[in-house]
Amino acid sequence: MVIAVLGPAGTFSHELVLRLCKEEPLLLPTISQVFSLAERGEAIGFVPIENSEAGGVGPTLDGLCRYDVSITAECYLSVYHHLASHTQLEKIEVIYAHPQTHEQCSEAFDRLGIPVIHTSSNAASAVKAQENIKGAAAISDSAAAYYKIPIILRDLHNSALNTTRFIRIESTEYSGEDVAKCSIMIDPKKDIPGLLHALLTPFAERKINLSRIESRPSGRGIGSYRFFLDFEACPAARDALLQLKSSVPVREFGCYPQLEVPR
Repeated sequence: MVIAVLGPAGTFSHELVLRLCKEEPLLLPTISQVFSLAERGEAIGFVPIENSEAGGVGPTLDGLCRYDVSITAECYLSVYHHLASHTQLEKIEVIYAHPQTHEQCSEAFDRLGIPVIHTSSNAASAVKAQENIKGAAAISDSAAAYYKIPIILRDLHNSALNTTRFIRIESTEYSGEDVAKCSIMIDPKKDIPGLLHALLTPFAERKINLSRIESRPSGRGIGSYRFFLDFEACPAARDALLQLKSSVPVREFGCYPQLEVPR
């Protein structure tokens, strides 16, 4: 089966798959296109869903809303950001960076005081810096090595524990027994007093640990949100979901294992 990720070559998604599978993935220009192929059963996708510093990845959360896919695994990648350029630091006029990378390196950007132009990925940043050799730099790591751009400042990330969580998406659910986590999306449709309390009660009553809860605008106007929940896979989870689904629309993305990423 084809494995699809966000390109171009040198993205963290690309690096992740090379470590996991030891094979070249199909590189696509957008996360949405990764979802589209996975939905049609033409590829297995790996996409970033959240970062320990910058939070949820919008295109992936939107993709989970738009496309009929299941989450079949998760994995974690330690993320390091360096400044790469063919130009000396004092001569750099612009830095190319992905928006999430910008957030993850916000303190360093404040210190540098150099204008930032956002790109679609860290690899795209490296490509831009390569195209504009004089006066340009990129925030990158593996992409800098891939495109042979010298690193002139190391470790610009705000936190030494900077980590990105990825999910594997497929057209069918995971069928194995070694599951560790389950994911759902709740779309309440309307706002009522005590809504969040009501959504969380079925889990709290059964002492089910929630590892993540995140809201995302529904597109129906200000104040209307969808909620993404991750929780431990346990026997009581099914009863909690049945109680929850009796009051609000719930979409299940499935239960899945965690994959270890080789160094």
